[in-house]
Amino acid sequence: MLLLSPILAGGGPLALAESLTMVSWGGSYARACEKAFYEPFTEETGIEVREEDYNGGLAQIRAQVETGNVHWDVVDMNMADAVRGCDEGLLEPIVPGDLAPGADGTPAGEDFFPGSLTECGVGTLFYSTIYAYNLEKFAEVKPSTIGDFFDLEKFPGRRGMRRTPQVNLEFALMADGVPLDQVYAILDTQEGLDRAFRKLDSIKDRIVWWEAGAQPPQMLADGEVAMTTAYNGRIFNAQVLENQPFAIVWDGQLLDMGQLVIVAGSPNLQAARQFLSFASTVRSMVAVGRYISYSPARQSGTALISTHLETGVDMKPHMPTAPENVAGGLQYDWEWWSDHIDEMNLRFIAWLLR
Repeated sequence: MLLLSPILAGGGPLALAESLTMVSWGGSYARACEKAFYEPFTEETGIEVREEDYNGGLAQIRAQVETGNVHWDVVDMNMADAVRGCDEGLLEPIVPGDLAPGADGTPAGEDFFPGSLTECGVGTLFYSTIYAYNLEKFAEVKPSTIGDFFDLEKFPGRRGMRRTPQVNLEFALMADGVPLDQVYAILDTQEGLDRAFRKLDSIKDRIVWWEAGAQPPQMLADGEVAMTTAYNGRIFNAQVLENQPFAIVWDGQLLDMGQLVIVAGSPNLQAARQFLSFASTVRSMVAVGRYISYSPARQSGTALISTHLETGVDMKPHMPTAPENVAGGLQYDWEWWSDHIDEMNLRFIAWLLR
């Protein structure tokens, strides 16, 4: 069962730097952030935000910190990486006093959804990994459950999946009939892990692997795959901005949260803290949700979700936290992955090579 509470079970000191480096996920999400808070931050402070893209993980940050050659300042990370990076001393601690109150005046510590503030990270938005398909591929009977993604007989065609064990193992167990509230307990056993990989085996020779979030919409548009896992916001933008005939299947969605962190030894620490304060305001979070369908990590922001700025589309039903969308979804257990990522990566690589 999806646990949501209550959805799930700014300004700092003047900066001295003239620029800082913000590292994020690229594509339509990066463009949304540019409009929502990179450009407004620069207009307000005069500090230029230089952008770099990455595909997640701690390897690059670890290398910078360990060699003392840090050139990244702020990084947009998933929760599991952010918590692990904090534990390893790779990230700067957050200063709670830098965070602005909510839109209704609620103190920051009470306004953020439970669990979204950690020692080194500030939650900014909810997003989900879903799967999507091209309506032109399935004109009559359409996929509607996570099990359909693995049903090559009823829904033939290649499948796109991110080249990582994260999310894929959860999808496999849900598709194999494991109840939502038992997925991580089952995955925590050797039998459950074997079961997940057996399910992945059933479609392995039809999988096309992707690594960057911009790839799945392109794979669908090109007809390279019939269905693909993807980040919900990337598919939404392809639908409304490019008129792509895509459909999202919310059943089995993996709901996660993005966090902003500051790399330990940031060469522009004061500016980075100021940027983090600005980006974590309700104003900034809600602004992102006017460009891409990711919802704010602050409770006072939920009521402010409005329309897509460029098309006028009502954003509420497209958000991953909309009641009808979370009903059949699973909350990503970042604590489980933070503890097991090395082990799972080794098993996944061995499986890929087998």
